[in-house]
Amino acid sequence: MPGGRLTQQERQQIALGVADGLAYAEIARRLDRPTSTVTREVMRNGGPTGYRADLAHRATERRAHRRKPAASRTTRAPELAHGRDAEAVREYEEVFTTLLMQQGLPKMMSRVLTCLFTTDEGSLTAAELVQRLEVSPASVSKAVAFLEQQGLLRREQGEGRRERYTVDDEVWYQSMVSAAESNLQLARTARQGVDVLGADSPAAVRLENIARFVDFVAESIMRSAEQARDILSSRSEPDTPSEK
Repeated sequence: MPGGRLTQQERQQIALGVADGLAYAEIARRLDRPTSTVTREVMRNGGPTGYRADLAHRATERRAHRRKPAASRTTRAPELAHGRDAEAVREYEEVFTTLLMQQGLPKMMSRVLTCLFTTDEGSLTAAELVQRLEVSPASVSKAVAFLEQQGLLRREQGEGRRERYTVDDEVWYQSMVSAAESNLQLARTARQGVDVLGADSPAAVRLENIARFVDFVAESIMRSAEQARDILSSRSEPDTPSEK
């Protein structure tokens, strides 16, 4: 399998594949490259609707030029706990980050969340995030504030005055509940328009259908979130020895 940077010809093939609506996996197969390489290339350079081979090639050259002065920095030693392959872990982190970006999260927020997901502790301090991601404290602070607002992580008091940022099952529960509540608010707002536009008008009927659909989905999410939390909670509790 070829390694190294993508060539301009490969980028042109990627652009043609994206324009033809091919899946990233299929484009990667034709190039004999990992799917994550193609996915990362497209998402880093305009996304599926804005990818241009020539622009992507020039942008990559500019990034490489900017990185050259810092090439002598000491590279963070890879973590090899549990017999992990460091390169495979990095590849997986890039795939997960790209997926989160495709779902609407900004790049830095996606990187922070992926970093938290893939650490065994499930929590890190701001300083640890800065070190792992090799970014500025301001970038981490902004990303954490956004993710906390979205209910995707939780702050906890660590040793001394250091805060730790945590992801766990409860965070996902709260995130799902928050999403359901947003949908319910959408349903309520849609129903307000029914009276304003006249209950028998086509527009009012459309709004009522939207409200009914969103109500059903939101309530289903709430029920599923409650059930999932109960199931996961019961499975995580230690078994109590039976009395003889």
